[in-house]
Amino acid sequence: MNRKDEHIRYALKYESPYNSFDDMELIHQSVPKFNIDEIDISTRFASNDFECPFFINAMTGGSEKGKEINRKLAKVAEECGILFVTGSYSAALKNSDDNSFKIVKEENKKLLLGTNIGADKDYTAGLKAIEDLKPLFLQIHVNVMQELIMPEGSKNFKDWRKNIEGFVKNIKIPLILKEVGFGMSEETVKIGMESGIKTFDISGRGGTSFAYIENMRRKNSLSYLDEWGQTTVTSLLSVKKYADNIEIIASGGVRNPLDIIKSLVLGAKGVGISGTVLRLAEKNTVEEMIEIVNSWKEECKMIMCALNAQNLEELKKVKYILYGKVKEFSEGYFK
Repeated sequence: MNRKDEHIRYALKYESPYNSFDDMELIHQSVPKFNIDEIDISTRFASNDFECPFFINAMTGGSEKGKEINRKLAKVAEECGILFVTGSYSAALKNSDDNSFKIVKEENKKLLLGTNIGADKDYTAGLKAIEDLKPLFLQIHVNVMQELIMPEGSKNFKDWRKNIEGFVKNIKIPLILKEVGFGMSEETVKIGMESGIKTFDISGRGGTSFAYIENMRRKNSLSYLDEWGQTTVTSLLSVKKYADNIEIIASGGVRNPLDIIKSLVLGAKGVGISGTVLRLAEKNTVEEMIEIVNSWKEECKMIMCALNAQNLEELKKVKYILYGKVKEFSEGYFK
């Protein structure tokens, strides 16, 4: 089976045993200040304005199944006016006949599109992806634990920082440094800032586990690493103090509009959704998905109404309570 198809297969099979959003509670306000139609969910990150704070984050490409998923998700994104980010463009670089990425823009001329490349590549790979897809921005993904567990993964990491600096120096469109589900530490954000990165997708544990996926592909499973990394909420808490100097994107285990709003309360400017959307795509038609995604926009406004937040800036002032593992992390980390 194609490696990309294996990734899809095991991503659909995996169920995270814990989601950090469940250990966060928002404080309800009983007397609303605003009507629903007065609430603004627009945002700005990576030098672009978006009418909606959530988007379909990088997932797949590089196979026929990946192509069909991308076609479906891109159609939904265009119809709903939300951002869509392709999976790693590395697959297309290896196979010039692969159109599982290009087809999304060919069929959806008004699509808000981003794309993705690994930090193991130098900036020329990014230039090729930009030339082919004309994206609004380029994600640079860092996936060290996935590579370590992956049977055919890279074991050479010393050039990653130099490569990231090369991207910053040579690529003119906005860049986002992106984790792939293991969470982004404060130290990683500092390295990114020193390299010139301004936008970070912290992509925490709680959704798709690439450790689990690659362990399913190994003969000698390292299953004790399936839950490696920091959760989305703890990652957001760790880097929240940098929110005035950088742009933070949240992803990893986002299941519904409540998780979206919790991410925005913790300082995120955008929220990427992958696994939840992939499961929707497996079970629903394009038309059904469009109805669901559009309903999420209204549900985000409903929740903001009950929090007395008229826009994303006011969401940052919303009070919240932490419980369980997230509370224990917060009490230990911020001593």
